[in-house]
Amino acid sequence: MIAIVEAARAGLLRREHWAPNIVAGLIVGVVALPLAMAFAIASGVKPEQGLYTSIVAGAAVALFGGSRIQVAGPTGAFIVILAGVVAQFGVGGLLVATLMAGVMLVAMGLARLGAVIRFIPDPVIVGFTAGIAVIIWIGQWQYFFGLPAPTGEAFYAKAGQLLQSLPQLHPATTALALGSLLLALWGPRIPGLARVPGPLLAMLAATAVVAIWNPPGVATIASTFGDIPRALPTLQVPEMSFDLLVLLLPSAFTIAMLGAIESLLSAVVADGMAGTRHDSNQELVGQGIANILSPLFGGIAATGAIARTATSIRNGATSPLAALVHCALLVAVLVFLAPYAGQVPLAALAAILWVVAWNMSEAPRFLRLVRRAPRADVAILLITFALTILTDLVVAVNIGVILAMFQFLRRMSSSVEVVAQDQASVQQELAAAGLDALPRDVAVYAIEGPFFFGSVDSLERALSWSREAPSVLVLRLERVPFVDATGLKRLESTMRAMERRGVRVLFTGANMRVLRKLVRAGIVERADGASNYAGTLAAAFEAVAAARGDQSTSEA
Repeated sequence: MIAIVEAARAGLLRREHWAPNIVAGLIVGVVALPLAMAFAIASGVKPEQGLYTSIVAGAAVALFGGSRIQVAGPTGAFIVILAGVVAQFGVGGLLVATLMAGVMLVAMGLARLGAVIRFIPDPVIVGFTAGIAVIIWIGQWQYFFGLPAPTGEAFYAKAGQLLQSLPQLHPATTALALGSLLLALWGPRIPGLARVPGPLLAMLAATAVVAIWNPPGVATIASTFGDIPRALPTLQVPEMSFDLLVLLLPSAFTIAMLGAIESLLSAVVADGMAGTRHDSNQELVGQGIANILSPLFGGIAATGAIARTATSIRNGATSPLAALVHCALLVAVLVFLAPYAGQVPLAALAAILWVVAWNMSEAPRFLRLVRRAPRADVAILLITFALTILTDLVVAVNIGVILAMFQFLRRMSSSVEVVAQDQASVQQELAAAGLDALPRDVAVYAIEGPFFFGSVDSLERALSWSREAPSVLVLRLERVPFVDATGLKRLESTMRAMERRGVRVLFTGANMRVLRKLVRAGIVERADGASNYAGTLAAAFEAVAAARGDQSTSEA
């Protein structure tokens, strides 16, 4: 389901829907302007590359994505990984890594992995996003306080240098940053400015202060990065080699996974706000196309932006037209207002990123999880958070997911039980088989839960009899939804061990999927041609009675 096609079929592109979508697109474009430049600078590239990304990727997702109201562009979640790639491989390496990530996203969408991405546990997502927020916050101290640029690669080393250099802060830069921060947070509460986005208000006010008073020592976009080109980006394929592709593969995979998670979370939020339903696989394809096209026009990695998407919905967006209008506004800014954008002080952009970092951290949600979540989930949350800050995002997410997987397996294995059943619990089946009582040498056990590699020990523990072994062991499988290769191996080894002790094993009640696996594994058929399986427990009792009758006749 391509969103713009579905919107057209639903009549959302008709003229009567233009006005609210155009208004929403203009407002989102105004919000995206300072954020695009701020995210680009924080990622280690030029500010105009953030605008290129919002224009190209925003249009691609609107045209090919799976959500009608998704607004895409550079986001704060990417800052840490993109800055690391730029530091190691340069801007050219970042463009190649983004292109590779786009191909991976398209492949994920075509492989219909959209639903699988959403299985990443909440503590892992909250942990790494909060860690990224801390890195963004501390990483902007240089521009917020006008401090010397830190050196070194490790985040904690840079943070230490920034702390030590705080007494050297630049008063005018700090005052401008604090004023911008106040306006970004509370500017819309000023009477008459309720509909002006806080980030835009902070950027405009700070730029006006610099233009009028020109305080010495205050860094601007133009003084630090040069003037923003007053032109649209041109198509340019980045240079690449096989060796570079191999080196960039881990970073590209991280960008793809982060983009997939962020875009699908944004699409879910949009569905909740607007009552729509997105196609997760098509959304991944759209995001992939966006990340293939963006670096070809000088842009960086992009994904669905939750804040911009929510802003679009709140202002009346109902179709991809709003996202396209947002792109058109940024094109107009780039073509007509680029010289003025160069006068934006970096302190104002740093203040805007502080607000972004606070929103990303979801501090109330983080603290609520720490207080109320199970201890194992809290440990996963804190470990992911710490690893994001102390190592890097790749290590943090990988270890967080692995720990969450182990915790899931532990919980699943503890939920599987092998329960011994007495006569009262099988009375109905006994009556159906024409028996009055459960024979003393027949033991009935029910396996309850998925019988997989993490739960197979429960069967061994249950069958460790302290008394004499029975003549017949019946294993009920009605409540086994699935069995894996390890479970099949354990069932087979249990059956062989029981047979060596003179105990006949009968399986009963398996669903069709489990039964097919038992047959394929050779567990059902005995060496003498008889079957180890009965469809129902009553049929198993009848088979036991029949075998004993045949044995009595042969002995007579």
